[in-house]
Amino acid sequence: MRCIFVGIEYAGKSTLVNLLTNYYQHRKLRVHVDDHFTIPDSTLSPESRAAYVNFPDDVKERMQRMQLQYHVEVIKNYPNTMIAGWHIEELVYSSFYGDDPESPYYAKYHINAQRGYETQVIEARLPDVVMIHVTASDAAIEERMETDPHEYQIIKKADIPTLKRLFQEEIDRSLFTHKGRKIVLDTTDKTPTESLDELLLLSEPLITFGELAVRAMDVPENDYQVRYENGVRKMVVV
Repeated sequence: MRCIFVGIEYAGKSTLVNLLTNYYQHRKLRVHVDDHFTIPDSTLSPESRAAYVNFPDDVKERMQRMQLQYHVEVIKNYPNTMIAGWHIEELVYSSFYGDDPESPYYAKYHINAQRGYETQVIEARLPDVVMIHVTASDAAIEERMETDPHEYQIIKKADIPTLKRLFQEEIDRSLFTHKGRKIVLDTTDKTPTESLDELLLLSEPLITFGELAVRAMDVPENDYQVRYENGVRKMVVV
């Protein structure tokens, strides 16, 4: 499944990316994970992240624009893709926080290419692209902000209702929504495992027969090796 996770900060996107990645890897499938679109890129070194937030706006905008376009090809070329944030997050945060001197985001430029990125993916006729709108109640987001704050937090508590509305509006405009390739996952009052189970259930009508067969596999809970004996595939706990 080629996953595009979208939604407000603290909704649980990264947690679900990590859980689904582990789910696939435990079934011996390769996964391509890109959870680094929020400024500053979480995969950079601490020194680079600290420098990144102070880059001029035109430099940050150019870097974001290039990686947004680059990941169209990632989605098209890797079967188990985990993309978090991507193009919708960029539009919401840059348009809302672009003029805020306390925010690392840049003012929205004249290019509004969100539907263009989506068109390129849709024209590839991929059978398993799923956009996952991850959301949570205002109270749940506030609680997560207090108990597990991000080093470079983007959102402000007072902005939560407005940001959720902006995400919803942009998701409603998305071509993935119009093509029936969207699911909504509310993580409020759910454990991470419960949210993963719900994600798997909601996405089942949108996956391939091959993935459905993989999900039906009875795999050991512990680490195991795959072996073949007389042409029979076996999973042996190590």
